[in-house]
Amino acid sequence: MDQITSLLNTINSECRSLFGQGQVANYIPELAKIKPQQFAMAVLTVDGEIYTTGDAKTRFSIQSISKVLTLSLALQRYGESLWQRVGKEPSGTAFNSLIQLEMENGVPRNPFINAGALAVCDALQSRVSAPLHHYLETVRQLSGNSKINFNKSVSKSEFKHRFRNAAMANLMKSFNNFDNDVDAVLSNYCKYCAIEMNVVELAKTFSFLANKGVSQTTKETFISRKQNSQMNSLMFTSGLYDAAGDFAYRIGMPGKSGVGGAILAVVPERYTVVVWSPELNQYGNSVAGLHALELFAKEMEIQLF
Repeated sequence: MDQITSLLNTINSECRSLFGQGQVANYIPELAKIKPQQFAMAVLTVDGEIYTTGDAKTRFSIQSISKVLTLSLALQRYGESLWQRVGKEPSGTAFNSLIQLEMENGVPRNPFINAGALAVCDALQSRVSAPLHHYLETVRQLSGNSKINFNKSVSKSEFKHRFRNAAMANLMKSFNNFDNDVDAVLSNYCKYCAIEMNVVELAKTFSFLANKGVSQTTKETFISRKQNSQMNSLMFTSGLYDAAGDFAYRIGMPGKSGVGGAILAVVPERYTVVVWSPELNQYGNSVAGLHALELFAKEMEIQLF
């Protein structure tokens, strides 16, 4: 315990020295307003111990980390048949590429690029009568906080600038791989991305990933052990877009990033780790967050292989 506490304080100090080396996301105007020089980190052990450092009480929009939960909810309802609509391969291209989607006949390469996440949201919308309500209730249960909600200003800003995502959805619809009204799905998608949590709440929400599919908050199985293993594999290969290979090489953990500045990482049967710092590198991943995870993996001697 003392080792983790001491390490997190060291990481906090060192990562703050990196402020100014990245930029906050500016293609979503509301995200551009966030104070850039912030850092927080939380480590949740499978025994339920929580360690934090930095701005751990500050909430932020989780953005693309929401795709992990959307995929989990869709897998609950579709199982293996979901993979008929979306692939399981790394993209090697930008998260919002239209060219790759066109070349591959409207089947997104994986569920963590935007096109793949939209296909998963569309599939979920077909099976859930009130998808936004269900999504929020799920987040509240898994996080242990009944007051978690989405930021209306952020979701409106994302929806207002939805045109590229709408182009992907319409392109998939032209290949018969999108069933629902495009704007209805995009409206919910933008709200999922705009959900606000702090690092502790985010770690609790995704604690099932480190715990064989069982939520440490609810003590119930959220996804099966096999699905949980598959989810971690997908995060390892595709969770950080076209920088996933570098993340796997440097840090060696399954992970998922969001342009809000957060990164979720998993050490199976040991830790759920969340870092947050809004300044991003050219791939849309947190500069300080990446460094923090690299330091954590090195000092804790995390070796999954």
